[in-house]
Amino acid sequence: MGRRKKIVQECERLMDTPENIRNIAIAAHIDHGKTTLTDNLLAGAGMISSDLAGEQLAMDTEEDEQERGITIDAANVSMTHEYQETNHLINLIDTPGHVDFGGDVTRAMRAVDGALVVVDAVEGTMPQTETVLRQALREGVKPALFINKVDRLINELQEGPEEMQERLQSVIGDVNELIRGMAEEKYEEGWKVSVQDGTVAFGSALYNWATSVPQMQETGIDFADIIEYNRNDEIDELREYSPLSTVVLDMVAEHFPNPVKAQPERVPTVWRGDDTTELAEGMRLVDDEGDVVFMVTDIGIDPHAGEIATGRLFSGTLERGQDLYVSGTAGTNRIQSVGIFMGGEREEVESVPAGNIAAVTGLRDAIAGSTVSSTEMTPFESIEHISEPVITKSVEAQNMDDLPKLIETLQQVSKEDPTIRIEINEDTGEHLISGQGELHLEVITQRIERNQGIPVTTGEPIVVFREAVQQPSDMVEGQSPNRHNRFYLTVEPLSQDVVETIKRGEASMDMPEQERREALQEAGMDKETSQEIETIHGTNVLVDDTKGIQHLNETMELVVEGWEEALDDGPLAAEPVQGTLIRLDDARLHEDAIHRGPAQVIPAVRQAVHGALIDGRISMLEPIQNVRIDVPSEHMGPASGELQGRRGRVDDMYQEGDLMVVEGVAPVDEMIGFASDIRSATEGRASWNTENAGFQVMADNLQPDTIMEIRERKGMKLELPASVDYF
Repeated sequence: MGRRKKIVQECERLMDTPENIRNIAIAAHIDHGKTTLTDNLLAGAGMISSDLAGEQLAMDTEEDEQERGITIDAANVSMTHEYQETNHLINLIDTPGHVDFGGDVTRAMRAVDGALVVVDAVEGTMPQTETVLRQALREGVKPALFINKVDRLINELQEGPEEMQERLQSVIGDVNELIRGMAEEKYEEGWKVSVQDGTVAFGSALYNWATSVPQMQETGIDFADIIEYNRNDEIDELREYSPLSTVVLDMVAEHFPNPVKAQPERVPTVWRGDDTTELAEGMRLVDDEGDVVFMVTDIGIDPHAGEIATGRLFSGTLERGQDLYVSGTAGTNRIQSVGIFMGGEREEVESVPAGNIAAVTGLRDAIAGSTVSSTEMTPFESIEHISEPVITKSVEAQNMDDLPKLIETLQQVSKEDPTIRIEINEDTGEHLISGQGELHLEVITQRIERNQGIPVTTGEPIVVFREAVQQPSDMVEGQSPNRHNRFYLTVEPLSQDVVETIKRGEASMDMPEQERREALQEAGMDKETSQEIETIHGTNVLVDDTKGIQHLNETMELVVEGWEEALDDGPLAAEPVQGTLIRLDDARLHEDAIHRGPAQVIPAVRQAVHGALIDGRISMLEPIQNVRIDVPSEHMGPASGELQGRRGRVDDMYQEGDLMVVEGVAPVDEMIGFASDIRSATEGRASWNTENAGFQVMADNLQPDTIMEIRERKGMKLELPASVDYF
């Protein structure tokens, strides 16, 4: 215990010198070796036994993570590392690689300044590598590259030094292409990863050795020597000369920015408040005496201490007993304790100053994404998750007595993981959980049973659909039940670029009007439309094209309410509508306010919106996934057949090493149960992964049956409006 206490004391001492702090995340595609790598870094820092490193998986602290052999929750650890005679404090977050848990990666990126991207030398860059890089660059986080499993090139593929260097060069080239495509400005400023600059390291997390150009210069060990060590079974010597933790943490200390350098650049990326205030200056200077500004990136539960909010402290100092504001809630919350993470354990400390990642208890109103501060302030930009829920399951408590506890647990789940959506139907006692994929929901429901001891029954997975118009509509009238109010609307589809801009949070009602207009015009919206926007809901836009209509100002709030209601429940199957521009062209309103209340205006607007959507040929959209299957060539036929038999299409087939790769796209609905089918079709020889790829319009011949199935499930009338005659 003495050793651990010493490490905690050393971390506390280093917290006060932001120049020597590095806040980093490790991110990669699933199974590329992040958690094994983290183990070796912990062993190098003296926090776990080096004999167990790589097997202990110290950062996979949950029972289900150990069982499944994958990381499900982002995990934090603070450690120290001496570089060039200066001790550095490294706050590290190990993030999940499975696409279903991508939300954790997005949130972790808000807390850090550098991302160590890990890529498997044999598999190269994969779909999730691209996603994690995009998440890092969108948050203004600088990447560096660790190419893992180099031992496989030597031992399995028997490559010589030239072949090996060629292969590694191609991985580096792919990563740089991705960086350049996503953030050209940063790429030109020197954010590309390069062997010569020392922002690339190679090695084997499993055997705990690594190298980089600075390391080769220091030790004189080159690729030919590394191959020799591997072939002569002298891995222990190689590990001694070139230990992984030294090489990787030297790279982190040298090339990732400290908070003093990072915050002046990151704050404008993630915060849109007034940059002339003292508060803004405090964040730029990492001022530990300024106002407290803390961004919560993760909420977890400690059975003894309750809720723990983890996040990045941009300014001020966190201490027990402080009363802090939580954005979007009334009153203040009092901090019960502050601490740092040592792997699975949280160590309480007296205080945590600006520039660090801290763990806080007592912030009962905070959710992942909250801004917590000692003074009222503009909150940080909301964390935009790249993918949205595409699959839903119903969850019911087996014993009615457990119902209150289940409701409480579900509310807690959505607090901890904002990529989960919870709908509670008080009447039927049925609760719907929507998530990123089958595994995501399976893990959540298992945790409810295991951690809370609530036996639950889950329904079959249900796929989440959307509705969207396919063409501009004619003008449609909606009239109120008392016939005294009329609204005239038209709808048209928004361009894909505008939808993406809204989705990424680059145009929202929370930002200054001028900025919003510019962002929308840049995405292709015409100037006049961008100036008349009344509100944005989801990825739908309402434009007020009326001129000088009496009483419209005081009725507008109800118009917006009716419009939002109509979009939340589309006319085909009460699924959310997306990507639609709705223009309010004209209105006739009764002059007496009593005749234009909610009971009159909301139904009239709803009727007009639904009428216009149907006139614009609204159709069902289904979620789709990109699918990649790696399989020995003799099983390629059955593997691609599995994909095509699920209304999927194969876009590409090519050889990589001794495996064939099949790439394609398939609807999420058809991918349920894919795991067991592909295993039996390929005798268990295929490995595959999927990535959510948005929504696409369903084929016309499938629309009527799908619509009826959903309407029946929701207990709606089975007759569609007569005007839906286009399928």
